[in-house]
Amino acid sequence: MDTSQIWTIILAAGIPSALVALMIRRFEARMDAKEKAREKQELLLVKGINASIALGEATAEAVARIPDAHCNGDMHAALDYAKKIKHEQKDFLQEQAVHALV
Repeated sequence: MDTSQIWTIILAAGIPSALVALMIRRFEARMDAKEKAREKQELLLVKGINASIALGEATAEAVARIPDAHCNGDMHAALDYAKKIKHEQKDFLQEQAVHALV
């Protein structure tokens, strides 16, 4: 076997391998971009939930201060529930952060 045949074999094997490696890198880059977008979406969902809870708490507390509002137990129960869930979510996210660091 002469050197031109060896180079032909090397090129025949190398070019497809290089193309496959390039395709894999592009696929991984797309997946990384999708994962970052998914993480941002999750963060925005958590922020939206926190904003909704904060608004609900502020509204319930403002209505409770109105003398003629006659707030029933349902609103107070809902306010307590919102505060409980807010703290559970905060605790969960803190726990996840610790697991991610360790």
